[in-house]
Amino acid sequence: MNRRSFFRQAGVAGVGAAALAAPAIAQENPALTWRLTSSFPKSLNILFDTATEIARSVSEATDGKFQIQTYAAGEIVPPLQAADAVAAGTVEMAHTCAYYYVGKDPTFALGTAIPFGLNARLGNSWFSVGGGNELLNEFLAGHNLYALPAGNTGAQMGGWFRKEIKTVDDLKGLKMRIAGLAGQVMSKVGVTPQQIAGGDVYAALEKGTIDATEFVGPYDDHKLGFYKVAKYYYYPAWWEGGPTVHAFFNNEKFQNLPKRYQRILTDACARANALMLERYDALNAKALRELVAEGAVLRPFSQDILDVCYKAAQETYAEISAGNASFKKIYDSQQAFKKDGYLWLQIADYSFDTFMMIQQRNGTP
Repeated sequence: MNRRSFFRQAGVAGVGAAALAAPAIAQENPALTWRLTSSFPKSLNILFDTATEIARSVSEATDGKFQIQTYAAGEIVPPLQAADAVAAGTVEMAHTCAYYYVGKDPTFALGTAIPFGLNARLGNSWFSVGGGNELLNEFLAGHNLYALPAGNTGAQMGGWFRKEIKTVDDLKGLKMRIAGLAGQVMSKVGVTPQQIAGGDVYAALEKGTIDATEFVGPYDDHKLGFYKVAKYYYYPAWWEGGPTVHAFFNNEKFQNLPKRYQRILTDACARANALMLERYDALNAKALRELVAEGAVLRPFSQDILDVCYKAAQETYAEISAGNASFKKIYDSQQAFKKDGYLWLQIADYSFDTFMMIQQRNGTP
């Protein structure tokens, strides 16, 4: 074969390959538009903007082929119905907290946070390498849902109270806005839990419909103005040591995506997960100073309150585990992971952080 005929045949073969490749590329990179409903209002910008960050990352990674339209709480469905809308196929995606749906099954709480559970670092590790993501999605498949971690606030504050809480007896009879299994634990010590969307909490406090509320931490709480109607600000939120916010997907829709799009979504959620925690760590200190300057009174929960609530939490988990195999399976996995995690953290991080905090308090340069 001479050189000219070789290139002529090679050129024909190349054209054929290109013709075959074009439809395959189109199938792998289809033009899609999804809708995402958030459980958070735009005014809570770190929480809401995390969803828009996911959408931006996906669009950029697909050259605009995969678009996700983000909607704030209430624009499509009420904030506490976001996951229901995803499961039903009303929208393809939501940015929400699993523990909002404990009314369906207490197992949902383990996807976000439970009292005296994992902190943010251990939670991320459990989901990523401890089998947590697989266990949660095994459970969620029965609800036509698939989820990926897409945010973490870090340890939260214990909330705003209209009166001082010095002893366990001071909790009795309180009406408190509190989410997830923490409400069940609080009810064991005399609190009447209320589940109210974030946008409605201020009015409920102001009117006296509730006596206390937990929400997130200084940055968000300052925006919501709780200090104006309930000045006592307690810490820590022993019920939310590191709550995970999830991107929820309609399971069928996610599984039918091209593998490339699944990977892009997974990576976008992982980036958003880290970014939310970084933002809260950067902004909470300044907001806390501002709250104190504006009249907030910082108070720690007493050791007695923590001990009594810890005992109530263990009783709650034993009761649920006795009749709910899904809960027990995931809870046991978290507990085992936490034991090993704290074995390491108390040796390294705890001793280092404690020393450094003492230096800061002493004003050591």
